[in-house]
Amino acid sequence: MTRSRILAVIVFLVAAMTVVFPETAFLASLEGLKLWFEIVLPTLLPFFIMAELLMGLGVVHFIGSLLEPVMRPLFRLPGVGGFAVAMGITAGYPLGAKITGELARNKSLTQVEAERLAGFATTAGPLFLIGAVGLGMFGQQELGVTLLIAHWLGALCVGFCLRLHKGPESPKIKREGSYLGQAVKALDKARRSDGRPFGRVFSDAVRETVQSMLFIGGCIMFFSVLVQVISAAGILSPVKTVIGGLLHLIGFDASLADALLHGFFETTLGAQTASQSVASLGAKASIASLIIGWSGLSVQMQAATMLSGTNVRFKPFLYARILHGLFSGIFTALLLGPISFVPASFKQALPAVSTSEYLNGNFAVRFLASARLATSFLLILVIILSVVWLLKRMIYISFRPRT
Repeated sequence: MTRSRILAVIVFLVAAMTVVFPETAFLASLEGLKLWFEIVLPTLLPFFIMAELLMGLGVVHFIGSLLEPVMRPLFRLPGVGGFAVAMGITAGYPLGAKITGELARNKSLTQVEAERLAGFATTAGPLFLIGAVGLGMFGQQELGVTLLIAHWLGALCVGFCLRLHKGPESPKIKREGSYLGQAVKALDKARRSDGRPFGRVFSDAVRETVQSMLFIGGCIMFFSVLVQVISAAGILSPVKTVIGGLLHLIGFDASLADALLHGFFETTLGAQTASQSVASLGAKASIASLIIGWSGLSVQMQAATMLSGTNVRFKPFLYARILHGLFSGIFTALLLGPISFVPASFKQALPAVSTSEYLNGNFAVRFLASARLATSFLLILVIILSVVWLLKRMIYISFRPRT
């Protein structure tokens, strides 16, 4: 049986189960819609618009020229990849994959570089980890900080591992003139190549953002219905028994099998199920972190769509998600155990995201919280780039030959 026939049979079975369990499907779709409107939409909307504007105005190429000396030796990626990573870890998935797709389509990345970057830049954001998971699901803001640190460390490890993914790479940027001057030239070149007036850039950014938001909402609702109807049909019961036995063998509570099954399809549902388990806090948090790193089929399908129109293969991205889940789970266990002093030390240093207001407020409050975080990201980016340029300028002056 061909792949298309298998897919057709699966879709038919899901549709049949939806008809058999209409109330379950209806309530699941409402839950998915609520999740999208109350958390995902206000969180991602400012970042999506900002990313589209920065790319249309050529700022991404300016940043890429400045970050080239950092990204190339560390991750074997061109400097423009640093923008995708920064936006990914700040806003959350699937923005990193969206930016990677845009860079791949305009030939700023080779196929292998795009595959490395897509696996590296697809991460959860701090508003979701601290506000929704830490405070909302587990009732502990401090745990959200722990999950955030573990998730970012896991992403860093994935970035290093993807260096081993070999293939053709884009040529290094040749330095001609001053460091800042080269970056400005890259910005001007990208702006001339785009050619759209600012009004057109803004309207395109808003239109494409709205389309992306609607697609993400559809994915969330579909997988929410999928998980609930197959659970109601009892199809996952044998799989749940096997997973529970495996968890018991490695010292985890078998009740966490439900969380892993739900998290395989949808991240938020899996993390929420883990938080409601009767297992210990360390076990629940580690499994939730693993699920968030894996990111669920829902997010993976969103990322695959954002990468459509490129030659990026899905298999390396899938391997990266597995690695990220494993790394995140391990780091969470360590941060809650032997190295628990790390999140306690970093808690005061992390930017305030007003998690209580973000979680309990309305759409406008959450949107403003996300916009504030996006603005903070821009300010931090400007400061970092300024420091980098000053250091490079000082080194240039120090080693300049005297006549």
